[in-house]
Amino acid sequence: MTQDRVLGGRVVLRQGVNGYRAGMDAALLAAACQPPAGGRVLEAGCGVGGALLAAAVRRQDASFTGLERDAAAAALARENIAANGLSDRVEVHEGDVATPFSRLALAPFDLVMANPPFFDDPGALRAPAPEKRGAWMADGGLAAWTAFMLRAVREGGGVLMIHRADRLADILALLAPKAGSFQVRPIHPRAEAPAKRVLVRAIKTGKAPLVLLPPLVLHPTEGAKHTAQAEAILRGEADLPWL
Repeated sequence: MTQDRVLGGRVVLRQGVNGYRAGMDAALLAAACQPPAGGRVLEAGCGVGGALLAAAVRRQDASFTGLERDAAAAALARENIAANGLSDRVEVHEGDVATPFSRLALAPFDLVMANPPFFDDPGALRAPAPEKRGAWMADGGLAAWTAFMLRAVREGGGVLMIHRADRLADILALLAPKAGSFQVRPIHPRAEAPAKRVLVRAIKTGKAPLVLLPPLVLHPTEGAKHTAQAEAILRGEADLPWL
């Protein structure tokens, strides 16, 4: 285990040395999480709580629920919640996106967010280490994640996802039957490089036209490790706003 401090030191996060570790994607997802005041947020596949806790610290007027199928990760997430003094607003349930949402005995949420596994074809990449497979390979594919998120959110509520940029068309197609009012923010490693990630927000039953937002560039061509905007986001000094 390591004990890391994220969000400018405001969040203490214990996580395993091996296996999936919360990083940039979790930080960006938390920065883009903007529930209504007093809202309820669900993170599907919360792991040890990297995005969940950062979002809860950023949005102190909302309550948060994590869903995690790995019992060890869920237990560690609960420890992290307690260590950060957030047990009054944050909780974790063990469960899988393949399980019908109705079985969780939870009311639909105002916002559902996720950083789904990036691959659903084991032949598409070298097999990950066993301890990382659950975070890299999506059983049931991206369709299972989008279907669960749409069931878990109330009408008029938000669906928020960070994923590979090359899956954007699939994400939009999977969400479109029941959601709209899409906003997409490309995430570029450098200004001159193609986007590698996208943040996508949709509204269940939304009808507004799709909006392509200005990109976030993570690294300058030379010099500092992160651009000023990316550094401010990582430190919790700036958000990734939606229109």
